[in-house]
Amino acid sequence: MSILLPILIVAGIGLVAGVGLAIAAAALHVPRNEQVELLLAALPGANCGACGYSGCAGYAEAIAGANAAANLCIPGGAKTAAALGAVLGAEVGRVAEKRAFVRCNGTLSSCKPSHEYRGEQSCAASSMLFSGQKQCNYGCLGFGDCAKSCPEDAILLRNGIAAVDPERCIGCAACVRACPKKIIVLAEARGRAVNRCSSKAPGAICRKQCGVSCLGCRLCERNCPEHAVQVNDHLATVDMALCTGCGLCVSKCPTKCLQMFA
Repeated sequence: MSILLPILIVAGIGLVAGVGLAIAAAALHVPRNEQVELLLAALPGANCGACGYSGCAGYAEAIAGANAAANLCIPGGAKTAAALGAVLGAEVGRVAEKRAFVRCNGTLSSCKPSHEYRGEQSCAASSMLFSGQKQCNYGCLGFGDCAKSCPEDAILLRNGIAAVDPERCIGCAACVRACPKKIIVLAEARGRAVNRCSSKAPGAICRKQCGVSCLGCRLCERNCPEHAVQVNDHLATVDMALCTGCGLCVSKCPTKCLQMFA
């Protein structure tokens, strides 16, 4: 009896606790939204946030609540959009095929250092010390934080700056978030001109800091037949909605920072 009594007491406590948990589970039960679960199953599960929501679960809930379009999943592309449309029983618009590109044209040979950096080999760490080890405050620091964040190994370091392989890039925007300089952007720009430079410094300063930066000379702006190129704050920007990919601005750029996006 001395052994049996403690066993019965423990079993009784367990039974009471189990019944209490069952009652609590029933009382606090949240009804499952089957449509959300079907939408979530159709998404790739990257949880990258490129759609503008916290992750695939948040995006699925937004679609089910009619707050979001079903063609915002860039990594999933047309296949995922079609699957989401099948769940909704509706037509889904085209998915923008955005890809990342690095807005820095300054290689090791062209972009001059401001000091010798001996700290942690990280762009985030380097940027906290005088904004990085380059004279140009807009330049790629070249330690590869973006490459480490890329789930598809689409970014390589070439001659001191990051380069994106557009064939491997899925547009998840992980590299965009990882770059402390904010010089990596997503754009639906294939076959159109892009400016590989981010510097807003005046041309005279740019020439001293980097031999291949945008000078704000306006040759591209004056020669664009579609008026797709505008120069503001000493930096040329291309309006993708107007650019036809004629390449005239690229041919006129004296520093070749305007290039065609492959």
